[in-house]
Amino acid sequence: MLSDLLLHGPAVRLLKPGRSKLELHAMAVGAGFERRENETYSWEGRRRQPFSVIQHTLAGRGELDYAGARFALTPGDTMVLNFPHANRYWLAPGQTWEYFWIGVNGREALRITRSVIDTSGPVLRLNAGSIDRLADVCRALLAREVQVGEASSLAYATVMSLHDGLSRTADTAIDELPGTIGRTRTYIDQHLAERLDVERLAEIAGLSRAHFVRVFTKSVGQSPASYVASQRLQLAQRLLTATDATILEVAAACGFADANYFAKVFRRMTDATPTAFRSNRLGPLGGSSS
Repeated sequence: MLSDLLLHGPAVRLLKPGRSKLELHAMAVGAGFERRENETYSWEGRRRQPFSVIQHTLAGRGELDYAGARFALTPGDTMVLNFPHANRYWLAPGQTWEYFWIGVNGREALRITRSVIDTSGPVLRLNAGSIDRLADVCRALLAREVQVGEASSLAYATVMSLHDGLSRTADTAIDELPGTIGRTRTYIDQHLAERLDVERLAEIAGLSRAHFVRVFTKSVGQSPASYVASQRLQLAQRLLTATDATILEVAAACGFADANYFAKVFRRMTDATPTAFRSNRLGPLGGSSS
């Protein structure tokens, strides 16, 4: 389960399971659980050997350019990419990003991940059970050396978790809502300076308050209030790092009318005041501290 992977702690392993006398069409080639913070981290997809990566964001935020389309990778997002391809993913200055990933190759594994991308795009919102299954595979690959047959089995488990995570559920009421929740998330991300209480968001989604909270939390992995708070915090961190806006201006852009209250919330969530955060990230000369 995901909790077991978190207890395992950060690690990366690249696999060389060896040759098989049989022709195998799916193979795990690596796995990792990583935390990135205020560092240069960027992967270019054009110059890689054929394989697929499945990478699930646990905390923070990553950026993805997929053939010219931009995506923000936030907690609960699972990125699926095939290589080589015109894509790049990276950590923006001042951001943090925590994620786990599994690499697979082989004709069948690549076929399935390609079909997933063609059907649902490169960024998925999987159900909790499928995320747990992916975390189990990642933990197994990190915990020990695996034989070639097990490496193939774990690769199949990975791509089938994607398949099952996108399958329709028997609960049609819930099943009809991911589009609604996705649109609500987009609205939140584009209107962080405005009123975003639960009643307002439920109204935008066209659902009762209780039903909205239930399905949003199940789909996103956070309550609406927690999601709004995390997105506002990430915006505030970007503005403090990348602009000369005053603390009051940053507070207003993030939906806080009072700079003092903004500073109190910011400190509670980051253990630093906005002023100290900006100073630590920019350094004494206004440049990057990394």
